[in-house]
Amino acid sequence: MKTALKLSRILSLTALVGILSTGFFVGGCAGTPTKDSTGEYVDDSIITARVKSALLGDDAVKSFAISVETMKDVVQLSGFVDTQAQKDAAGKDAWAVKGVRSVHNNLIVK
Repeated sequence: MKTALKLSRILSLTALVGILSTGFFVGGCAGTPTKDSTGEYVDDSIITARVKSALLGDDAVKSFAISVETMKDVVQLSGFVDTQAQKDAAGKDAWAVKGVRSVHNNLIVK
């Protein structure tokens, strides 16, 4: 009888620990207003790579002086360009990428 009671307590405790740890793992993957979830981070990384690729493919833009960051599908361009036309072209390139919700073009014309 005591063995069955101990086994029952051990199984209950194990189940409780399993449920709590699952909650911590799932909660750890959720996004917050200031931080991406794991899935959002991957999506944002893909968008960043696609924007950088678009900038590299555009002869009108000196993409090496442009930094690209993405958070929650919002792209931020920063750095320096020589002309307003380069700034405008970089913004258009970023907007053309699939999945981009907004572009903050913070490029500075030298």
